[in-house]
Amino acid sequence: MSHLQLVDVSLSYGKGAGLSVDCLNLSVEKGELVSLLGPSGCGKTTTMRAIAGLLSPQSGRIFLQGQEITDQPAHQRDIGLVFQSYALFPHLTAFENVAFGLRLRKVAEPQLSDRVKEALASVGLSDLSHRLPANLSGGQQQRVALARAIVLRPRLLLLDEPLSNLDAKLRVEMRAELRRLQRQIGITMIYVTHDQDEALSLSDRIVIMRGGKIEQLGTPPDIYQHPATAFVASFMGYDNLFDDSVKLPFAWPEYASHVAWRPESVPIVSAGSCLVQGRVIARNYLGQHLEYLVDTPLGWVKGHGRADAQSWSEGDTVGVDLRLDQAAVIQDAGTQHKQNAPS
Repeated sequence: MSHLQLVDVSLSYGKGAGLSVDCLNLSVEKGELVSLLGPSGCGKTTTMRAIAGLLSPQSGRIFLQGQEITDQPAHQRDIGLVFQSYALFPHLTAFENVAFGLRLRKVAEPQLSDRVKEALASVGLSDLSHRLPANLSGGQQQRVALARAIVLRPRLLLLDEPLSNLDAKLRVEMRAELRRLQRQIGITMIYVTHDQDEALSLSDRIVIMRGGKIEQLGTPPDIYQHPATAFVASFMGYDNLFDDSVKLPFAWPEYASHVAWRPESVPIVSAGSCLVQGRVIARNYLGQHLEYLVDTPLGWVKGHGRADAQSWSEGDTVGVDLRLDQAAVIQDAGTQHKQNAPS
């Protein structure tokens, strides 16, 4: 039996409101880190709130470790929460912030102290336990919030865009730290994000949501290399997306509805060296590469060229090297919204 199961769960924010989540089925195994990924309004945070007990389903059932928790109050579910805003108590030290939940549970002082020290050590903050939140960096505050959640040893940990307030460099560092911590303690995590790179780097599996339904569920390589629908391809960075009404320079794959390329899979080359040609209408410097936007008979195409090789300027005519073996071939019969309900 899966550690967490959502069976035919539908969610709404009130009478007369449409469904935010529509008949969702999801199984999460013990020790997994599963990301809910999608654009704003897709239902990912709403799903997390229902798991936490902060929102009651209109229909469906939720199970945790085989126990139905659909109607169980949030404080009885033994689920940890880490939010986008760290919600630390500003007048309490890092130690006391982490200890707060244990004190509410009336954990004896010697055991409380040991557990808080262990939690702070696991996030690398043993030497800063005496500091107030105002004297900690954003990344350190986030670690305190994580320690406060894991010190309670919850059955499940939910994280709602916890890194979105950090700068780019610190976000990358915290991704690695969070993944290390999750593997070290073996806790099951549901991670809500709209950031594709975050989901790809952290997750065992990714659930891509759209309009309150699951569009695709799979491992990061599955999602990245084999998008199941045109929406997933577009969302995951396949900027060059063509449907079967477009005449490409090769035969359309049988049964394909769309063919898509990432910009980095489309070399921009000298005019005349490939079948598709066009005019450069924009270019961007990306360090080792230049990204070109090219107006072609197929429509606009994004491609790459090495910054240290021949480059082209706006207005130049270039070749666009579209190769089928570099493309995602999509058989999109509408969407892939349905999964089998967990047993």
